[in-house]
Amino acid sequence: MSMDGRTCVVTGAGRGIGAGIAEHLGSQGANVVVNYRSSGGGADEVVDHIETLGGQAITSQADVTSLDEVEAMREQAHEAFGPIDVLINNAGITKDTRFVNMSREEWDQVMDVNLGGMFNCTKTFYDDIWEASEGRLINISSIVGKQGNFGQANYAAAKAGMFGFTRTIAIELASGGSTANCVAPGFTRTDMLEEVPDNVKDRIVSQIPLGRFAEIEDIAHLVGYIASENSSYITGEVIDVNGGMDL
Repeated sequence: MSMDGRTCVVTGAGRGIGAGIAEHLGSQGANVVVNYRSSGGGADEVVDHIETLGGQAITSQADVTSLDEVEAMREQAHEAFGPIDVLINNAGITKDTRFVNMSREEWDQVMDVNLGGMFNCTKTFYDDIWEASEGRLINISSIVGKQGNFGQANYAAAKAGMFGFTRTIAIELASGGSTANCVAPGFTRTDMLEEVPDNVKDRIVSQIPLGRFAEIEDIAHLVGYIASENSSYITGEVIDVNGGMDL
């Protein structure tokens, strides 16, 4: 499942799932553009790790809600590696509160990053993906987009919106031989999860048939497969990685 010669852009890759995806792709031989907005130190560490493994990577600071900044990231990627083959829309935020207390600003902020950022990046790199041999668009959603979650009406709506977007772009890309898929992780061991009280984590684990949280590697390895040429007959899918929570 070599990624030799393929160039990947991973948004929100300075930490968490995005960092794990970027490092895994780099370990498989891909050229990786490690996007970040504010986690510059983490992005540098991701690049260092990839280079230690013999891969090539660069950091690219861009706020995905700004089309101008995303277009500048494309120019930086092209200058370093040429047109890209794979775009992974991973950047996202949460602004959690019960809907009765949710402000329009909190709603708009989550929509702007999770959906607006996906639009900006896909729009900017669409021609690259279309023209690539075996181009790939991969959107990182969440189980919350399928099941909902208390206090996350904005996040759930945004992550659910990714499903329809992905399936539509899959249809539009198909005649060019490129694919679009969506990965929907369950609860995953990241810094964000560590902030959750232990009693809440225990309750969540009790609802997971496999009896554990996902590790970042569980998500990254699946994304690596979808990004490779081995997945050429998979498109328009929402692929769950949730330990059986959605059974």
